[in-house]
Amino acid sequence: MLVRIFVTGGTFDKEYNELDGNLFFKDSHVHEMLQLGRCKVDVGVRTLMMEDSLEMTDSDRRIILDNCRQCPADRIIITHGTDNMEVTARVLGEQIRDKTVVLTGAMVPYKFGSSDGLFNLGSALAFAQTLGPGVYVAMNGRCFTWDNVRKNKQTGVFEEKST
Repeated sequence: MLVRIFVTGGTFDKEYNELDGNLFFKDSHVHEMLQLGRCKVDVGVRTLMMEDSLEMTDSDRRIILDNCRQCPADRIIITHGTDNMEVTARVLGEQIRDKTVVLTGAMVPYKFGSSDGLFNLGSALAFAQTLGPGVYVAMNGRCFTWDNVRKNKQTGVFEEKST
């Protein structure tokens, strides 16, 4: 079973510039994370973009949707920034019914060493292999359906909308 991972950026892949204190994108850390996690799943990784989700546009979301639709794999993970992850999940959830798509991200960049990204990626891999068709958000060991998730801006935790 092939699991396709589409990289879109977000905190997951940010680096820290020690000279000016800014965060920036260089390369995705997904390959390194899979190696560190000793992943034995048949995984294919493709970078679609390196965007902060606050800067993601409808056009960017269309690129993600088109790639999901055209992907021969029916198990897909999307690494994504957390600030607008539920917006992309909603766009995908309204259009994709025949594949299992799991969006995940990190609150702390992987390169910081104390990131939740490795855990979230591992959880997303497990969810992508076991859940039925649909679009989901996997964060902090929890999994949410695309139409019942939000990021609580006060706590920095993903939760069901009804909470």
